[in-house]
Amino acid sequence: MAQSKKFPDNQKSAESKLEQYLGGENLNTPTPNQLPQQPFPKREPIKHVLIGSAKAVTNTIHRLQVNGYASVGDWSPLLPTANPDEVMSILIRQILMQ
Repeated sequence: MAQSKKFPDNQKSAESKLEQYLGGENLNTPTPNQLPQQPFPKREPIKHVLIGSAKAVTNTIHRLQVNGYASVGDWSPLLPTANPDEVMSILIRQILMQ
């Protein structure tokens, strides 16, 4: 098995192990479904906070699920606030930044 001079020694070793695992397939031959290598997209957290009566917060969470935005189970349990008869629920999503 010929190893390329362009790889440092640790990459040669990793390439060699991968070739053994794959049964000698050429790693440099792209497959039809292989996408060009691009850096990972940057993700950033966004926090949604719902505050209101338990009924209003629960209704909004269910409506957002019906709209396909977030599942009910993605939200935190209803948490009491300092105000009487008021709760809050939090959802943290990771969004792609372009």
